[in-house]
Amino acid sequence: AVTGLSGSGPAFVAIVIEALTYAGLRVGLPRDLSKVASAQSVLGAAKLIMNDVLTPSEIAEMVTTPGGTTIEGIYQIEDGKLRTALMNAVQAATEKSSNIRSNWAKK
Repeated sequence: AVTGLSGSGPAFVAIVIEALTYAGLRVGLPRDLSKVASAQSVLGAAKLIMNDVLTPSEIAEMVTTPGGTTIEGIYQIEDGKLRTALMNAVQAATEKSSNIRSNWAKK
């Protein structure tokens, strides 16, 4: 299970950062600014979580206002099933790791 989450997780997070970077480009930000802002957003949230300052839910709540920009974005994320896709990716990576380990043990 650790391989599926922490072994593959950096690739999944990199894809999220890349998607945020492209989103910045889509709305007119320069590439360098978009990349740095995307990575800094992830890094800042990760530091708050790692230092037990806030939970992921608390971070989202802190920056979400009724009828605001963040809730509109969250709605689109939920509609696109990003959480489900990430959970399925970890599950698939975990199962693949288990299958590889089983096949390796049989040799």
